[in-house]
Amino acid sequence: MDLHFDRHRRIRNHPVLRDMVRETRVLTSDFMYPLFVTHDEGRHPVLSMPGVDHLSLEELKRETETLSELGVPAMMIFGIPAIKDDLSSEAYAENGIVQQAIQAVKQENSRMFVATDVCLCQYNPAGHCGVVHDDQILNDESLELLAKTALSHVQAGADLVAPSDMMDGRVAAIRTKLDKEGFVQTPIMSYAVKYASAFYGPFREAAHSTPAFGDRRTYQMDPANVREAMREARSDVAEGADILMVKPALAYMDVMRAVKESFDLPLAAYNVSGEYAMVKAAAQQGWIDEQAVVMEMMTGLKRAGAEILISYFAKDVARYLRASGS
Repeated sequence: MDLHFDRHRRIRNHPVLRDMVRETRVLTSDFMYPLFVTHDEGRHPVLSMPGVDHLSLEELKRETETLSELGVPAMMIFGIPAIKDDLSSEAYAENGIVQQAIQAVKQENSRMFVATDVCLCQYNPAGHCGVVHDDQILNDESLELLAKTALSHVQAGADLVAPSDMMDGRVAAIRTKLDKEGFVQTPIMSYAVKYASAFYGPFREAAHSTPAFGDRRTYQMDPANVREAMREARSDVAEGADILMVKPALAYMDVMRAVKESFDLPLAAYNVSGEYAMVKAAAQQGWIDEQAVVMEMMTGLKRAGAEILISYFAKDVARYLRASGS
């Protein structure tokens, strides 16, 4: 029987050749590790996120040492304030928890790349990402506080700021403030496409940022929309963003690909708390191979176009790659 067909399996037969022709690679250097820092002492587990803890400043230094040993090059700091008030004062206080955390990390390892989340939700009793008045989240009144917060982070030593609030114009406000104060070289990674997602539940426990009323759908995006995502990203590019982010990651890889193909900027994917918690819970039950699933997820995010992977799995992946000799 004279058959003519392609033998695609030829390049899959040997593991060395399979590795040589692999199109997408996950590297430890791709990762930014999110951390939750508090004024409290010690290390306290976040129950819905196994392996993730609230860290004191001293524990943050130890975590920095661990990340450095594993080769994870970057972190993103989230702060849990001691006191919440209507103006989110600790967000931009000189001795705020994030400002102290940045300094602690840099004392431990000056080469560690430190990004900070810029938002107001943890810092005010309403738990919303902007200034609240009569149960309304005020856009323009929030911009100055967000810009002050970003500036205070950079003054404390942050290498990058990442506004996550989704107020219109926040990238322009932050870029203007940083440039005016002489920080023209500090990049902004914008949460350009941030959906009002059900995947954020464990994070809100970790960050103590559950809204006291309503939800965030007046400023975070409808999960059904893609064209709107492109408008959001286009605005942030025009306002001066240096890196774009899509959040969450797994259910939005189509959006990531669309953003990547439309804008000539680096792309970050935030592999969020709910995505992390689901894998950890299933693995604890013995239902999945955690390492195989995690590496498949991370490969998918890179294949979709992300250069930067913001993930609570960063330490796990670093250990997987080290064990494999990658």
